[in-house]
Amino acid sequence: MKRVLGSILVLLAIVVLNFILFRIVPGGPTLTILDPKFSPEAKAKLIAQWGLDRPMHEQFIVYVKNMLTFDFGVSFLSSRPVWDEIRSRLPNTVLLLGTSFVLSAALGIWVGIKAALARGTLLERAVLLGGAVSFSFPSFFVQLVLLMLFASFIPLFPLRGSISIPPPVGVALIFDRIWHLALPVISLTILSFGGWALYIRNLMVKALGEDYILMARAKGFSQRRVVWHAFRSVLTPIITILLLALPGIVSGAVITETVFSLHGIGRFLIESISGSDYPASEASFFLLGFLTVACNLIADFLYIIVDPRARTGRSSQ
Repeated sequence: MKRVLGSILVLLAIVVLNFILFRIVPGGPTLTILDPKFSPEAKAKLIAQWGLDRPMHEQFIVYVKNMLTFDFGVSFLSSRPVWDEIRSRLPNTVLLLGTSFVLSAALGIWVGIKAALARGTLLERAVLLGGAVSFSFPSFFVQLVLLMLFASFIPLFPLRGSISIPPPVGVALIFDRIWHLALPVISLTILSFGGWALYIRNLMVKALGEDYILMARAKGFSQRRVVWHAFRSVLTPIITILLLALPGIVSGAVITETVFSLHGIGRFLIESISGSDYPASEASFFLLGFLTVACNLIADFLYIIVDPRARTGRSSQ
């Protein structure tokens, strides 16, 4: 209950800060929706339409109610409901980030375990070098290089977009979506799996040196069973990193979707900020904050399942 109440307080703090920050920036929300050529009557009508003529406390009450009910209002730029804009872009972002996240995590965990079991070998040195290299290059640089090589010089993948124009029909539509998302997914997997491999390798090296692993080997346990015991003991930090990585990859979609011109949430976020689209920007930051709080709360509950000591409050020592 303490965790739940704490999460609610954090979410409310996000809502308050989100409301304040977008109203103290230079220009305010009227800068976007009001043209200097408009007549005073037209300006007054638009201000009333967007609720900007109300006192600040009334705006805040309406804002909190809308955020908590996911009613984000109408976009200044597109004049469409913000939720409709998000819903139309969400499938592309989920496919992109979900696929790359699963692939990079699975590949990184597998390679990290292999590197921990092969101490001092070429495989371990390759994992250490690959992880360091993946952290050294900015994501947009790697993605631009891949786009230049495999979409321009060697046209294996499309240069831009989430779907062909005109879109195909039937089964061809599925393969067309895969074709457009393949290079972005590959780029995110390359950029992410090295960090996973390094993290898992370090955890497993420490776990494999513990006394209970030495005892398991002395009892004649198979290598697979020994590795499973070691991996089971490091599941708690792995779950933490898995869940806390989700909000990060969503915000990282801003770069990927911009480079590959994908119709997704990340590109929508950067367009709404650059265009001073306050309803869309507020909705995007609120959803990112909500996702972060939710992932932290889910991680707390999963600890109880993975590590029974969390139910009794006993130390991990």
